[in-house]
Amino acid sequence: MAKPEQASHPLTRSVVRKGAGMANKLLDHAFAFAFRGLVYAQIWEDPEVDMEALQITPDSRLIAIASGGCNVLSYLVANPAAITAIDLNTAHIALNKLKIASARHLPGYAQFRRFFAEADSATNVAAYHDYVAPHLDETTRRYWEGRDVMFRRRIGGFQKGIYKRGLLGGFIGVAHLLAKAYRIDLGVILSATTIEEQRRLFEEELAPVFDKKFVRWLTDQPASLFGLGIPPAQFDALAGDQPMAQVLRRRLEKLACDFAVNDNYFAWQAFSRGYGRAADCPLPPYLQEANWQAVRDRADRVDVRHANLTEHLATLPAGSLDRYVLLDAQDWMTDDQLNALWREITRTARPGSRVLFRTAAEPSLLPGRVADEVLRQWNYHAAASLDYTARDRSSIYGGVHLYELA
Repeated sequence: MAKPEQASHPLTRSVVRKGAGMANKLLDHAFAFAFRGLVYAQIWEDPEVDMEALQITPDSRLIAIASGGCNVLSYLVANPAAITAIDLNTAHIALNKLKIASARHLPGYAQFRRFFAEADSATNVAAYHDYVAPHLDETTRRYWEGRDVMFRRRIGGFQKGIYKRGLLGGFIGVAHLLAKAYRIDLGVILSATTIEEQRRLFEEELAPVFDKKFVRWLTDQPASLFGLGIPPAQFDALAGDQPMAQVLRRRLEKLACDFAVNDNYFAWQAFSRGYGRAADCPLPPYLQEANWQAVRDRADRVDVRHANLTEHLATLPAGSLDRYVLLDAQDWMTDDQLNALWREITRTARPGSRVLFRTAAEPSLLPGRVADEVLRQWNYHAAASLDYTARDRSSIYGGVHLYELA
């Protein structure tokens, strides 16, 4: 019989902290269970910042944590040689494969946009069966044609609004309901025509919700942020020594005030629970009409893998990759896990390789945790990382960090 740690789900092994107290372990298990389903229908890292930092070239070979797939498909615009999209979440794997098959087999851009940008038409379900499903593997097809915990057909999300589903979609929905209870309309910010008007509306209409006693209490509960994909281990790093309500207020202020809403699709997702419908509304690079043919032509360069990142890297030859996108996964890791990961990154990295990741807190988490003999082989681009952090339109993370092989 397998030992419990061997028999547990890979996400549980990644998230549950060894040596943590019983209460923290219970929280970790609850998060791991919640995270097995769809979390992000849209990924919350800015792909334009990513592509600038990564400096992708036609011979670049990327490996990236897949998440919702938006960034992986958007990187195709930069014309890399190959991308491995890897994730432990089976729902994210299914979503990535659906997006790739849709890019390759839907009749044209109009159908692709309707499927993923609008995502609320009965014709999407028909298009899935007619054009996409025949090209999916059995596991992916079974996922989309199966039912979720609410007994809804998963493919029906593209008829009812996929961005309202998943942990993040539910979290944003609850935030809208909570704001409505206080007679606050989160969507008002999208009517602004200038940055100055956005700031005024934020201060007058949105900010007051963070002063409410119930909101302050609620946001101090680690489980309340599961919907943001923030595990208990990351909660303390995000909060620091401040009330979580104030931390979230500053992050929302950046989202609402630092970027014009007519150029920030993350703001549309947060404040309207979807993308804008007008032709000039902002969209991720992979959904923009100007990039459609490139995404379609290059979609077969993406290899989607359901696997642990470190374990997968260990199977690859030395010097076989040169771009690594880790999202915020390292915030979940122990020192042993971090060192195992960076040993494999360093072994598989070609000269000039770049590693990009995000953290809940502002500073890089690697110094003092990753062994010096490994970390000194990498140069940290401190000034550029601060600039990328400031310009990341998703506004969720404390830090965006770029390392380059010395």
